[in-house]
Amino acid sequence: MTVRSGLLEKKDLELDCDTVVIGSGAGGAVVATHLAEAGERVLVLEEGPYVPALDHGGMRQSESIRHLWRDAAMTLAVGVGGGPSINVTTGRAVGGSSILTGGVCFRIPEHVLHQWSRELELRDLSPKGMAPFFEQVERDVHVEEVPADMRSRGTALFGEGAAKFGAALKPMRRNTRGCDGCGRCNFGCPHGSKMSVDVSYLPRAVAAGAEIWADVRVDRVKMSGARATGVDATFRDLDDNKHRLRVRAERVVVAANAMYTPLLLERSGVRSPQLGKNLTLHPSFRVMARFDEPVRGWEGALQSAYIDHYEESEGMLFNSLAIPNGVMAATLPGFGPKYWSRAKDVAHLAIFGGMLHDDAGGEVHRAPFTGEPVMSYRMSERDFGRIPRLLRRMADFWFAAGAREIILPVFGTEPLDADGVARFPFEQVKGHQLECSSQHPLGSCQMGVARGTSVVDTNGKVWDTDNLYVACGSIMPTSLGVNPQLAIMSMATRIAQRMKA
Repeated sequence: MTVRSGLLEKKDLELDCDTVVIGSGAGGAVVATHLAEAGERVLVLEEGPYVPALDHGGMRQSESIRHLWRDAAMTLAVGVGGGPSINVTTGRAVGGSSILTGGVCFRIPEHVLHQWSRELELRDLSPKGMAPFFEQVERDVHVEEVPADMRSRGTALFGEGAAKFGAALKPMRRNTRGCDGCGRCNFGCPHGSKMSVDVSYLPRAVAAGAEIWADVRVDRVKMSGARATGVDATFRDLDDNKHRLRVRAERVVVAANAMYTPLLLERSGVRSPQLGKNLTLHPSFRVMARFDEPVRGWEGALQSAYIDHYEESEGMLFNSLAIPNGVMAATLPGFGPKYWSRAKDVAHLAIFGGMLHDDAGGEVHRAPFTGEPVMSYRMSERDFGRIPRLLRRMADFWFAAGAREIILPVFGTEPLDADGVARFPFEQVKGHQLECSSQHPLGSCQMGVARGTSVVDTNGKVWDTDNLYVACGSIMPTSLGVNPQLAIMSMATRIAQRMKA
């Protein structure tokens, strides 16, 4: 796949196209592909670099984090109102965050679609209305079930414990082809088996005539009244000289993720009381367990199974995961000999994740001087009250599977045996004591039926504009409760079809 880079240009540039797409992730890549295949001249602009999939798969994990994860995976949503601060990880590269996922592909749960179509009056976003788009994306990216024999021993043990409480472990569905379960998905697949958008969609777009530019940062959408006329962008060459790129376009699609899209729209003159509001994050917590026997949790697919038994009733989803031994060992409590005694037994550790279907408590702000996004997150009282239940439940599952002790995501705590967990004051843990992460920023430019309560209409078009669209995770009307990759691609497919029509 041919990708042009601003690093290799030496002068200011002007380009013309039918549609310019800002961002090359799960939303932007899908829209660009469908429009290019419909005969449009499409230009895709990506701030980050282009690293071919197999080259990414050959990187060390630390190299991937340093070069392809935004802020080297250190972005933070600052907790306010007593809630936790949340580490938010996203991609900054051709392919966006899709190149950093575990490949997980959930459809939007039916109960969420019922809420959208009935309570929010988004009539077309019913289970029946969205089904064709789910099906199309699943074909395009080859969604398949992870076989049971590709589950790690740690995943199997968590499932055994959960089964004793009536919660069934279900096979994960992922966009893979020829996966051998090496467990590296978040850091690039060394075999090219993960069908992220740089492998599945963008080559199709290029084959249909689209141009992809990497290492180009869009500064604003140019507007003439209600009409978008193109974009102004900048790039730096290999000698660090700054140049300008001006694009004239008949239509502009912003797909710069839930952090950057609202700020880009604001810089471009869009005014909405909901711009940058209603951010959801799916706050996530990991609980580790130590077993007497080695479990070698890294052997098997990185994300192979899940438990949704409590998702609709309590807003909790449990996902299998694996993280590199060096990273997992670095999170263990203790210092000196005590730490080393734990780290050397990393083969005995297993890990599982719990995620909350959260209320919209976040906002995206513009930082002074730099103009970069700053996120704040006020966790709702309901969500904060769910955390003790989530952590206790995960501990119960581990002990039911035979764990010797568990390690909670609570700063300053030692590993706990079953009696220690029974005595642990979960309800007294403060927000700042919680280790919390997110890979799913959503909703900061949410879709709706009225301009006063949303940023885009049901077709993804920004209210009071003629030809300015948004097609990324920022348009989600509410939190999803599940990993959003397939949801973003499906919504983008629907928006692309509306644009073609």
